[in-house]
Amino acid sequence: MKKDFLTLEDVTSEELNALLKRASDFKAGKDSSLCPLIGKSIGLLFNKTSTRTRISFQTGIHQLGAQAIYINTNELQLGRGETIEDTAKVLSRYLHGIVIRTYEHDTIITLAQNSTIPIINGLTDLHHPCQALADMLTIQEKKGRLKGVRMAYIGDGNNVANSLIEAAALTGIDLVLACPHGYEPDKTIYENARSKGAKVKVIANPDEAAKDADALYTDVWISMGQEKEVERKKKKFEGYQINSRLLSLAKPDAIVMHCLPAHRGEEITDDVLDSPQSVVIDEAENRLHTQKALLEMLVK
Repeated sequence: MKKDFLTLEDVTSEELNALLKRASDFKAGKDSSLCPLIGKSIGLLFNKTSTRTRISFQTGIHQLGAQAIYINTNELQLGRGETIEDTAKVLSRYLHGIVIRTYEHDTIITLAQNSTIPIINGLTDLHHPCQALADMLTIQEKKGRLKGVRMAYIGDGNNVANSLIEAAALTGIDLVLACPHGYEPDKTIYENARSKGAKVKVIANPDEAAKDADALYTDVWISMGQEKEVERKKKKFEGYQINSRLLSLAKPDAIVMHCLPAHRGEEITDDVLDSPQSVVIDEAENRLHTQKALLEMLVK
């Protein structure tokens, strides 16, 4: 029976731990000569621009012995009115899995419901689960554990924040999210995680969130598709920048995280992003290793 990865709710705590262990093995070069997906074809169905998601998946697919087929949705018959349902059924006959990066989360739900091959969420407006996998591996590497780590997410309660909430429910991370009023994470995702015993709290005060944090995390204030909101959101997010003052409230050995790309001088300052406490490049690299583990689990 095929298994999809649309959100972190699609894996158990045990599966997540196994994924992180396998990703660590890949990163260490173990089984580097093996090609578990040789002969397979994975489609990369993108209608959002990408750097890390596209390159890490293409590279990882190649390293696993499979071929990546990049598909710009504007070049498909989808752009001329063919339904996502028909597209899913046809691509299922050609491919062994699809990574999709799109806007509406309902699109990948429909794709998954009508496909017979695994569907992986490369990003939607509601979730970014592959990024959360890399984040968990990074924290585990830097802090030696996940359970009990205090993470402060500062900024927009967007898709990254939503997936971090679900990750907290699986790992025992103590997550505090500081978001301006009106920009909190998805309420259903938050309440669902809380009902499972997750240590997650949403507040408005970034100083309170940053105090004694083991990790400070932020993302851009203006996500793709929100360009018309630039000036309004910049005013609303004044005081939510990760800078040296905010970092000084965290633990002395706190790490700084960002999923990238960063809008330097907006949600984070250059001196913090480029500081020795920043792990953003390690975080970006870990996209490759965690996604290889995910592909192996779903497609093999």
